[in-house]
Amino acid sequence: MTQPTHDEAHGGALGTRLNWLRAAVLGANDGIVSTAGLVVGVAGATGDRSALLTAGLAGLLAGSLSMAAGEYVSVSTQRDSEKAALAMERRELREQPEAELEELVGLLAARGLSRDVAREAAEQLTRRDALRAHARVELGIDPDQLTNPWHAAWASFLAFTVGALLPLLAMVLPPAGLRLTVTVCCVLGALVLTGWSSARLGAAPPGRAVLRNVTGGALAMAVTYATGSLLDVAGV
Repeated sequence: MTQPTHDEAHGGALGTRLNWLRAAVLGANDGIVSTAGLVVGVAGATGDRSALLTAGLAGLLAGSLSMAAGEYVSVSTQRDSEKAALAMERRELREQPEAELEELVGLLAARGLSRDVAREAAEQLTRRDALRAHARVELGIDPDQLTNPWHAAWASFLAFTVGALLPLLAMVLPPAGLRLTVTVCCVLGALVLTGWSSARLGAAPPGRAVLRNVTGGALAMAVTYATGSLLDVAGV
């Protein structure tokens, strides 16, 4: 039998990697849309470069820090839940090992193994590491790879910042007469890329995802620009 000659991620490792990639793409997408809406809205009210830069930087920092804090809180809650579930499983294994073994047999049998094979597998897994077996089969948790809130927070912060820099630089670097056109073109192009990437990572057809992404970003810029223009006309 030919043996594999390459390293390949399987199972949970691949799923975790795809989740991180998807989160990074979506974070960058949020940075693009929110900052683009902000700077385009300000551009509707004023052409002053300093005002545009100040608004864009404020939006970038506020958005990236908000994303990081939200992700930290969310993932910390998830990690606490995982730890609590593992603690309960550890206690149940200590207090009622036979019942837990039967439960593991049932779970393996429910996945398509015959009862005899499921029992043999459950006994072997229990002898090797009962907690790990129940964590993976029953809870869907890898005790060695619990979610890390700091990793999630930094990833969200960086993804949002990278995305936000594109509309900010596109708005403040070109000459005044080209700022809006360059920003809209850059943002729509970036939204095509993030929409396509998120669809491919989710194994979905990219066309509809790209259309939704571009439409949402274009609508956000149109609404904020119209609002800024109205405020300028009103002398606010």
